[in-house]
Amino acid sequence: MDKNLLLVGSIPCDTAEEVFQTWGATFGAHLKYLPDGEVGDRLHWIDGQAFHVFNGHPDIETLKRPAPDDGVERWKPRDIEDQWTFKVKPGVDLVRFADPGWRLGYARDAINSYFVFKTLRNEGVLPDDIRFMVALPTPQSSTILFFKDPADWPAAQGGYEAAMLAEVETMVRHIPHEDLAIQWDAACESVDIEFGLPWLGDEITPERYETYVEQFTRLSASVPDGVALGYHACYGTLGGWPLVEPETLAKQVKFVNDAVARSKRKVDFVHLPMLDRSDPEYATPLKDLEVNDAEVYLGLIHNMESFSVRLANARRCLPTCKIAAPCGFGRIPPIQVQAVMDEHKEALEIYASN
Repeated sequence: MDKNLLLVGSIPCDTAEEVFQTWGATFGAHLKYLPDGEVGDRLHWIDGQAFHVFNGHPDIETLKRPAPDDGVERWKPRDIEDQWTFKVKPGVDLVRFADPGWRLGYARDAINSYFVFKTLRNEGVLPDDIRFMVALPTPQSSTILFFKDPADWPAAQGGYEAAMLAEVETMVRHIPHEDLAIQWDAACESVDIEFGLPWLGDEITPERYETYVEQFTRLSASVPDGVALGYHACYGTLGGWPLVEPETLAKQVKFVNDAVARSKRKVDFVHLPMLDRSDPEYATPLKDLEVNDAEVYLGLIHNMESFSVRLANARRCLPTCKIAAPCGFGRIPPIQVQAVMDEHKEALEIYASN
């Protein structure tokens, strides 16, 4: 069976086993890569990093945290206005994190989830030809959202990137390369590229854009050959998807092109978000996508009433495109999960019949 579907990352299940037993068993034949659903704190993407990694660090001052619920602490922000805010303390040139390779929690979660993945694959619940996928936030995404003062970025980003690359090193030491895929998620960069971020201005500067694409030189080099590598551009879901609604895909296409061009090794797949836009002009920039032989997944799975039209528009520009949701869906209420699963089933049927 053709492998035409990507699950971007988060799925609102309680455990990795539940993700593998439901989504993996249902869609495994259509997937090259299967995430663990980013269960636990990762369901809220990088906000778990704010709560557990930045908050309370001796080199970092917490300026703002999500407002409590009736006096009870809350660590998950309601929207971007309710978000955590930090500042690097005076005199700190580089924020350093203890326990390299483990401090951020990504390697620990990946290794534990991989054991469940491997067990279920051996039992025949999952197909033999599927890889375990780990979705990781780029260091830029993990810092620009929380550290509002650009003067803090060198100290915060340099230390966090070192910690994140150490996590990757731990993962690839414990998970067989042929079983692993690593996807770098660049949501904050994607939003900033379109309309800027409120605390940075209405337009991204060339210097800031350069830092966004330049990081992929280092991020790609951290992933050994044999491990599949992917990039995920995203419009974000905090407070509701999408956070931004550009007129075309032009800026995201350029961003992905530049990220792949800066990469030090082969990029196996890329993912771009797609709005609910049925006008052909919106998808036209896909003609300019230049990602070598990376497979391209488009975030078309939403509003199934217009899915066929949007898929046709995309295929006219990129006949080999594959499909995905525009973002992870870890923030949706669990009661909506079945409807999202049904949308994925319908999308695969339409994709195969057209």
